[in-house]
Amino acid sequence: MLHWPKNWLKCGSRHFLKQKRPIIFKTLTFISVHAKMQAYIYFAILLLTLIQIDIMRRVMVDDKLEAQFQRDGYVQIPFITKEEVAALKQKFYDTLPKSGGQITAGETGVEGANFITYDFTFIDKNILYKKEVFKIITDYFKPHVEKWLADYKPIIANYIRKKTDTGEVPLHENWAFADERKCCTVSIWCPLVDSSTENGTLQVVPGSHKRFGEVRGPMIPWELEGIKDEIIADYLVPMNLTAGNAVILDDSIVHYSAINKTNELRLAIQLILIPSEVPSIHYHMNPAENPEQVNVLEVDHEFYMQFNPWKQPEGAKVIRQFKYQPRGIDIAEFNMRMKKPRFDEPQPKNFVEKLKAVFSN
Repeated sequence: MLHWPKNWLKCGSRHFLKQKRPIIFKTLTFISVHAKMQAYIYFAILLLTLIQIDIMRRVMVDDKLEAQFQRDGYVQIPFITKEEVAALKQKFYDTLPKSGGQITAGETGVEGANFITYDFTFIDKNILYKKEVFKIITDYFKPHVEKWLADYKPIIANYIRKKTDTGEVPLHENWAFADERKCCTVSIWCPLVDSSTENGTLQVVPGSHKRFGEVRGPMIPWELEGIKDEIIADYLVPMNLTAGNAVILDDSIVHYSAINKTNELRLAIQLILIPSEVPSIHYHMNPAENPEQVNVLEVDHEFYMQFNPWKQPEGAKVIRQFKYQPRGIDIAEFNMRMKKPRFDEPQPKNFVEKLKAVFSN
């Protein structure tokens, strides 16, 4: 897949060339002496247009990391300093008394809601505590985010802690936080202690991003649910990191973390970000009312501060509704789809279709 240079972040080639075509061709006419040369240049521009009609919005500032991210769905980077690690750990303990405790499975009102054995800020009952944690993390991370990511904004921040013999995070993909056919949303996962398989580090399936579960939200069935054990057994790669290093991962990558088998608290930070120019969306299904309908909500930062994953969202704008009938897949189909194009990659077009796309208004 082709990607924009660093200074062309917010527009696609199709839009750019359509907008600039009159200027380009007037300039060519002015500077060209021979009509034959004009024709050659025109044809070259046309070919470039056809090649670049669909180009994904950039994620990483660095070209090599961008290529690696698009290939694997994640990159590992040195992120914050030892001093910042120590300060963020201290901030965690200083603010912890303000926590209202997590929303428990029994409090959700949803039959069969999973019991969560790890603590993370997003489902804390004290909204003011969530907002304070968000400000702490985003303030410390801001210069590092700007260094590594191509104009992204934060929407959710978590301290994630695993006590001894607890904390398994089931195999999953993060929710979809924007239109993933147009951009990538990311999570920065940064452990505040050295992470390993022993204390339940993050593990990922490389290359699994943008291939499964395009419609993802808290009450929406997941197509990989029936093969989770097989994926955990055979496909995961652990992210063993020194405290302060980080993984930047596509939110659609398949990932997991096991229980903490050590005697020490395993503390990490997650910061979820979306491109600065795009609105955030949330896929919501109410199985009790209609298990085949998904509402697409346009949401903002405050929505996530107030949000209870198991409750009907209130006040959010519904921008679209559609029928959705998820189906489970087996491991053979999983393997097949790992080799196929991602769902955000353009489908092949013949030459005539590309010409129509270029010159259509």
